[in-house]
Amino acid sequence: MLNGIIVGLPQVLGHVFDKENMTRFSQHLNWVSDPVTSAQIVADPRILNHVEVIVGTWGMPVLSREILAAAPKLKAVLYAAGSVRNFTNDEFWKRNILLSSGFAANAVPVAEFTIAQLILGLKQAILFQHNIQQNRDWHKAQIASAEIKGLYRSTIGLVSYGTIARLVRQLLKAYDVNVLVYDPFLGKAEAVQERVQPVSLEDIFKRSDAVSIHTPHLPETEKMITRELILSMPQHGVFINTARGAVVDQPGMIEALRERPDIQAMIDVTFPEPPAKDSPLFGIPNLFITPHIAGSMGRERARLGAFMADELDRFVQSQPLKWRITKESMLRMA
Repeated sequence: MLNGIIVGLPQVLGHVFDKENMTRFSQHLNWVSDPVTSAQIVADPRILNHVEVIVGTWGMPVLSREILAAAPKLKAVLYAAGSVRNFTNDEFWKRNILLSSGFAANAVPVAEFTIAQLILGLKQAILFQHNIQQNRDWHKAQIASAEIKGLYRSTIGLVSYGTIARLVRQLLKAYDVNVLVYDPFLGKAEAVQERVQPVSLEDIFKRSDAVSIHTPHLPETEKMITRELILSMPQHGVFINTARGAVVDQPGMIEALRERPDIQAMIDVTFPEPPAKDSPLFGIPNLFITPHIAGSMGRERARLGAFMADELDRFVQSQPLKWRITKESMLRMA
């Protein structure tokens, strides 16, 4: 048995580490204490003195030099959530501690959410709902239905082709659609295998009925989605962002939506997040905004724990981790 500890926000622990997942973890781990929070570890890093495996989720502390010094036996961190950027640093990578993340598990609900947005967006559901609620005129809404494109034989553009976008593409195979991809790292042979067409960022906006953003927030991607790109979309285009708000020039997007009321934007992320109470994002009829709910919520969070329980099984059997994160791979992730 290895010595382990669970770290995270108390309000999510019951979802991520449900009864089934806890049973699986407990087959390999001797818990050195009850689950702890980031604040508890920062206040007393000695909690980690004998810990060999940290099983974490949202609410991990930054693994600083001081905290790592208090955990001399630490061999692995299994993070049952997505991005690891907030708690890793050079000190962590120097220790060669194995790190695995539930990013692939978190990709599932995001991809499902994207498919739902594509279907609703290409049916112009947002604009119809707004018109009916504002004017209570069902007949006018029906007349406008002639402009509906629908998903059948539509062209879908995916900006960046990481884990989530690849899963979106897999789900789209159930539909008769054409898929364009903008990703400088996507090779021609892989594009053929994935049945997608590589295009430029400009072309993906000009040619797609709907564009979905899956770009990580990096210095080079900040505000890469401009007003001009959105304005270049075809009539009744659909713009979707479930990635990071900062990759979009938000003021530019707002201007584009006001200038082109036929375009529907469906965004689950903003910058800053949450937006200010007086943000111009509010009150735009062709903007459908949700409060960062595309990722794992409620029972979906148990999938994150299950993925890390699988990783623990591999770890104790000295098998390679399936979802291992390295410093190099992290640089290309959200």
